[in-house]
Parts: sequence; C-alpha cells; structure tokens
Amino acid sequence: MNKKDNIDAIEEKNDEKIKSNGESDANDSKVNENVTENADPKEQVLRIIAEFDNYKKRTKKDIDNAKIIGKAELIKNLLPIIDEFDLALMSLSQMQDKLVIKGIELLYSNFISQLRKEGLEETDSDGVFDPYKHEIVISKQSSEPYGTIIEVVKKGYMFNGIMLRPASVIISDGNGNKKDEKGTESENKAETNKKNS
Repeated sequence: MNKKDNIDAIEEKNDEKIKSNGESDANDSKVNENVTENADPKEQVLRIIAEFDNYKKRTKKDIDNAKIIGKAELIKNLLPIIDEFDLALMSLSQMQDKLVIKGIELLYSNFISQLRKEGLEETDSDGVFDPYKHEIVISKQSSEPYGTIIEVVKKGYMFNGIMLRPASVIISDGNGNKKDEKGTESENKAETNKKNS
C-alpha cells in the first residue's frame, strides 16, 4: 500500500464518521420536532409567552446595567472638575467680591446636589484605612495607631456601588509614641552616663 492509498482510506473513514454524525443530528432534531409537534398547542403558546417574557426581563436588565455603567463613566470624567471646584472654594477666602463667592458656592452646591441625585457618594475617609476605599499617598509619624487616616489629600467617590476613585489619604505609621519614648530613654541614658563619668 502506498501513501496515496493510505490517504484515500483515511478520507473514506472520515466521510463515514461525518455521515453517521449527520444522521444522529438529524435523528435528534426529528425527536425534538416530534416532541414539540405532539405537545398541546396551548402548552406551546404558554412556553413561547414565558420565553418572550424572560427575554424582555433580561433585555431590560441589560439596558439598565448599560445605563448605570454609562452614567458612571460620565461622572468619573467629571471628578477632576469637582476637584477644581474644591480648590476654588478653598481659595475664596482671599477674594473680596462677595457676589462672586456666593455665585461660585451656589454653582458648586447645585452641581454636587444633581450628581448626588444621580447616585454619586463620597467615600468615608474617617477612621482607619480601608484598601477598598482608600489609596495611601504617604504614611507619617503620629501618635495615632497604625493605619489611622490623618489627612485626606483627594476625596474618593462611588456611584451606585461602583468605585469611581479611591480617596488618596495620609495615614499614621503608628511609630510616633514609640520614637518619642525611645528618644527620651536614650536621652536619659546619656544623662546618667555623663553624671557617672
């Protein structure tokens, strides 16, 4: 037997397998058709109505999720503007024109209240560092326990449970008291060594 005969034999076996698979698929589809043909027309209609109702619910849920994600992306893009408003409000104390100050404060409060109506929330930045809500910028010496938030550098925001941006915070490294105690102990030892000499 040469190579050509081997190839022909393999092709024939593959053709037979394809034909047998096609026949079994045809038999399966005939069984499914017989089941649906033999089913009561009322049951068929009820099944179709239920499938369509499920389709409508699924589609509505997908559309609602797409709307929420779209709003979240839009609001995420507005966060730098909110940050700039915060900076402007902090520098208002240096301005003399009361009408301009009042106008900027009113504009900011209207802008934020509208975003809150849509679902924007500030993340809680009091207390202890939470890796799901905060981002550590730096840790500083403090008398507070380790992980306590000392200062918020940039506010964090959520939208309908979606984290838009974690709050950038400065936390305590918890070494404030320990270093002070060590410093005073070493100073006391140095003083006693001087007295003894």
